[in-house]
Amino acid sequence: MTSEKSLQAQLADHQLDRLETLLDDPEMPDAMRLDEIQGYLCAALSGPQPMPEEDWLADTLGNEEALASETGREAAGLLRTFASALEAELAAGEPPVLLLYPRDDDENGPSDYVPWCQAYLAGVDAAEDDWFEFLGEVEGEAESEEIHEEIGFLDERLFPLMVLTGEAEAAALEHGEEWPQGEERAQIENECEEELAQAVTDIYRFWLARRGIQTIHREQPKIGRNDPCPCGSGKKFKKCCGVD
Repeated sequence: MTSEKSLQAQLADHQLDRLETLLDDPEMPDAMRLDEIQGYLCAALSGPQPMPEEDWLADTLGNEEALASETGREAAGLLRTFASALEAELAAGEPPVLLLYPRDDDENGPSDYVPWCQAYLAGVDAAEDDWFEFLGEVEGEAESEEIHEEIGFLDERLFPLMVLTGEAEAAALEHGEEWPQGEERAQIENECEEELAQAVTDIYRFWLARRGIQTIHREQPKIGRNDPCPCGSGKKFKKCCGVD
């Protein structure tokens, strides 16, 4: 894994190594990799409201049952420290050093940004409040132009993730637009790789500035991901009608 000595001094190198080992334990076959966890948490800690700890722990470890094992409990403890250190960096406006694995498991090859970015976008999708819908649901907005500017800001900051996952290219082709190839494509991707850490930091601080200032107006109460599903199945909403 590619990383530098950052992520606050709160998490020592040996703790990251231990967390990697635990995540690879057969008792947690559905756990995310460490690069995916960092990407997912950068999104989960952002948004209109941060994702509850119990939710991101279950998501990153694979399921709630993983927390019942000794391995899962130890991993959860390290993940709490990891998340705390990561959030401290984001809140301070310090772009995190991205934890990335080499592409195709080639230690001398380039870093693979795709899993990190895919996990971040999964964290965005898992938020209880849709980020873009939230901006339109907030009470007390004096001018719609401000909302358009904020949506534009989010689109711009999310662009590196859309490029690196291939979603930007897919959207362009779907609309009959050409997508850069060759050297121009490589340059755009390199720029997005360089901008990624700053982009997710900007997004975190954007949402941090909005929290507690406005309230959401809804005709019906919001259904939490861990609330009983209203369909009466007896399952949690996120495992029933709330499944994407």
